[in-house]
Amino acid sequence: MTERFRITLAQLNPTVGDIAGNAAKARAAWEQGREAGADMVALPEMFITGYQTQDLIEKPVFHQAAIAAIEDLAKDCAEGPTLAIGGPALEGAGLFNAYYILTKGRIVSRVLKHDLPNETVFDEVRLYDSGPLGGPYSVGNTRIGSPICEDAWHPEVPETLAETGAEFLLVPNGSPYYRGKLDTRLNQMVARVVETGLPLIYLNMVGGQDDQVFDGATFGLNPGGDLAFILPPFDEEIAHIDLARTSEGWRIEQGEKAPQPDQWEQDYRAMVQSLRDYCGKTGFRKVLLGLSGGIDSAIVATIAADALGPENVRCVMLPSEYTSEHSLEDAKACAEALGCRYDFVPISGPRAAVTETLAPLFEGTKPDLTEENIQSRLRGLLLMALSNKFGEMLLTTGNKSEVAVGYATIYGDMAGGYNPIKDLYKTRVFEQCRWRNANHRDWMMGPPGEVIPERIITKPPSAELREDQKDSDSLPDYPVLDAILNILVDLDGSVSDCVAAGFSREDAKKVERLIYLSEYKRFQSAPGTRLTKRAFWLDRRYPIVNRWRDEG
Repeated sequence: MTERFRITLAQLNPTVGDIAGNAAKARAAWEQGREAGADMVALPEMFITGYQTQDLIEKPVFHQAAIAAIEDLAKDCAEGPTLAIGGPALEGAGLFNAYYILTKGRIVSRVLKHDLPNETVFDEVRLYDSGPLGGPYSVGNTRIGSPICEDAWHPEVPETLAETGAEFLLVPNGSPYYRGKLDTRLNQMVARVVETGLPLIYLNMVGGQDDQVFDGATFGLNPGGDLAFILPPFDEEIAHIDLARTSEGWRIEQGEKAPQPDQWEQDYRAMVQSLRDYCGKTGFRKVLLGLSGGIDSAIVATIAADALGPENVRCVMLPSEYTSEHSLEDAKACAEALGCRYDFVPISGPRAAVTETLAPLFEGTKPDLTEENIQSRLRGLLLMALSNKFGEMLLTTGNKSEVAVGYATIYGDMAGGYNPIKDLYKTRVFEQCRWRNANHRDWMMGPPGEVIPERIITKPPSAELREDQKDSDSLPDYPVLDAILNILVDLDGSVSDCVAAGFSREDAKKVERLIYLSEYKRFQSAPGTRLTKRAFWLDRRYPIVNRWRDEG
């Protein structure tokens, strides 16, 4: 009779700081594994605390509570399969990112993370100590190696585990999404499988945490790099995976190979999931936003409807004398197509009052950007008043192009608690709108069909803060702007690189200057969904006071 090993994989969504809630999820997964006859139930990296905790993990009372919860789990899960769960560990004076193995009422083994990521959104070198290279642990008569997340992105830990007797690798992860991340993961893990000759299971968590979204897509690889199974991205899932012992060692039996959506669907799902979890985990049930009749607020309203349901989204049109008739029509049409509440709040009265109040101080000056920004700040004030009164979180709607060059009014249209399109360039906003109009999925709570009117997508973008204003009056056309931003921000390139790519030095210098000048705005901006490896926040940390300019 073929020897088998069943492992229950819990691709779940923890909440940072909810130690009791995360432990309850772990216990429920363990019970499902016990009912399925599993030998082992596995949860992702740092599951007991949620991930990433940032500096919260350094607070002694917090990491001690997490360790105590793991000890309690061991006692609660004594009669049944081994439970593996990520959490903090103390050893001597050191604090470690650890993976606990719980069997028969006690902690029988701890794996301490060796390779600590210290790039992009990760700061683990300042939070944790590096664990020693160790060997595998035993579950029954099977020896398992668990490189923790980053440990599996380098050969040293997996090779050491293979050399010390590991029969297969179980990699617990807190691996956040960015565009194209799954291919990167697969390539890295295939390399580990080829190097060690061992099957590998890559277990990832799901869910949103601040700007990051963990996208799941847990998978298994057999020697040679053959894909044995892959779970759906973004969804919570409990999967029972069987391995069979052959003459050549353990092999993962073939399982579900869930379809993996294209980048447009994954980006959109990430924006929806991040907003859904940001609200759910902070306690907000409803949101509101200023719906201008432009494309950015239209896509944010749509994301909000899909994340929370149209009945929980308030769209507010705040027109001035510069608001065009078609913007009024388009905003209302979009709100109606989505099924969201639509409020109409003209700002002409408040604007006249502010103008009158400032007139003695502004006497002898000419109208300029100041008067334009007053309109935006009045809108921010009114939207925040609604937020305070009704307990609805205000969403801000600036795309990555605007965020990059500061084409937004601080304390005005930048006001808000979350920005789902913060890492989406304007040129991608257009395409994302077209994708959503043409596609609907079960995880979307908004209606199917053309929810963003075509005219919103095709008309020239404008802030409508003065007569006949267009974004192109102040900025290069968006295809040019976004291409330059991609070089300067995403690729960390230079002005010379922009020129070599065919763009004018004048445009490149202007964009570079705007990026640096607007750093203080980004420092005060709302968090937003991370879609790339160079999102504005933890991925890219620049000084506010900065006289450097590229003279190339």
